[in-house]
Amino acid sequence: MQRRTIILAAAIALFVGATASAQQKADPKGGISADMLKEIRKGYEGTAADKAIKNALNSTAISVLAANSENIAMIDTHFSDRVKTKGITDQKSSGRCWLFSGLNVLRAKMIDKYDLGAFTFSQNYVFFYDQLEKANLFLQGVIDTRDKSFDDREVDWLFANPIGDGGQFTGVANLIMKYGVVPSDVMPETLCANSTGQMRTQIATKLREDGLKLREAKAKDCQALKTEMLKEIYRMLVICLGEPPVEFEYTMRNSKDEVISTKTYTPLSFYKEYVGEDLNNGYVMLMNDPCREYYKVYEIAYDRHVYDGCNWVYLNLPVDKIKEIAIASIKDNTAMYFSCDVGKFSDRQKGTLDLRNFDYGSLFGTTFPMDKKQRVMTHASGSSHAMTLIAVDIKDGKPVKWMVENSWGAASGYKGNMIMTDEWFNEYMFRLVVENKYVPAELKGMLSQKPILLPAWDPMFLPEE
Repeated sequence: MQRRTIILAAAIALFVGATASAQQKADPKGGISADMLKEIRKGYEGTAADKAIKNALNSTAISVLAANSENIAMIDTHFSDRVKTKGITDQKSSGRCWLFSGLNVLRAKMIDKYDLGAFTFSQNYVFFYDQLEKANLFLQGVIDTRDKSFDDREVDWLFANPIGDGGQFTGVANLIMKYGVVPSDVMPETLCANSTGQMRTQIATKLREDGLKLREAKAKDCQALKTEMLKEIYRMLVICLGEPPVEFEYTMRNSKDEVISTKTYTPLSFYKEYVGEDLNNGYVMLMNDPCREYYKVYEIAYDRHVYDGCNWVYLNLPVDKIKEIAIASIKDNTAMYFSCDVGKFSDRQKGTLDLRNFDYGSLFGTTFPMDKKQRVMTHASGSSHAMTLIAVDIKDGKPVKWMVENSWGAASGYKGNMIMTDEWFNEYMFRLVVENKYVPAELKGMLSQKPILLPAWDPMFLPEE
């Protein structure tokens, strides 16, 4: 015991001495002085291990060298509870994960109810109206703020974000309840739908030009001008995505290729016949944001897709409460919209999200000790991607892993899915959208609170892509 005390005292003395030495060499004005740089250079000792790692990184990616060889085996792929669904979708080079996830939740129900094959809705159809509505959201936002100076934070945010293809579940709900849905072969994907970057750039440029014109126009002329501007945006969208059908004839077939019905539909009548849910009022949005008080309701300004729709409103809950609700939904064969920080500790080849996938600390000889709250506060983590939560594996009454249906194609991950450990779920899951019936009454009652309004530029609420 005495020897350990002596060693500890010596270590503390060495650390204090080194700190004092560094303080003496530091530039009091905050820059890096010559003496300070000399001290800093001691951080790299040039040991054999350091040189080996440096040499390896000269031609090898950090993630490859940091891959944990002790965790190379594939996760057990058995799940105690799993939602019935068929087929994997692919958003390609677009930021439409929110749309794919929301539509995948609905199609899983439809497939099960009507015994369909790998049926899919047209993402392109809903996306067309998403882009048109976002254009209107921007232009009307410019009209609403035209009396504010151009360097006002809200005005600056609008012109920095005139349009995008990211989003979240409120967009799914508002758009479908307003415009309906169509099967994928009624309005198929186009190159611009699969790779949205160039289209987005051109439309964003046009919207910024139009926004400047609206700020300079007379107030009485703004609405008529906006309509003319939207006509031009509509034409650009039709050229890129095709024109959405107003009416169509469709034959629905089951998994045995038997005809269920042949009818002429509008997009809204098709939705009402085959899905029919009130998406605006039938779902609750939950969040695990440790930076903010739990059991409170929050609203995000401009976090919507439709001007006359709803901002995203959510109830902030501890992660264990969210898990209880998610398990209840999965056990009842109901998939959920789910979003997370998918890039963290992700092995895309195996399709696993596991904190043990990579050991960056050992590679760099350091530690990364921030917790979830600290990562969010410092912009080190946030929700980046939406998927569809479809499975949980429960052992001894507790979840040990989860599975989500992804929208990166059938060849990605584990058969198009991602499997996450429960530990990863704790650290990098952020949002879940569930049907009202799975939320306990005491939590549902909290939604009557007046939401606390948060700004559109809050980093926690960037659109999922």
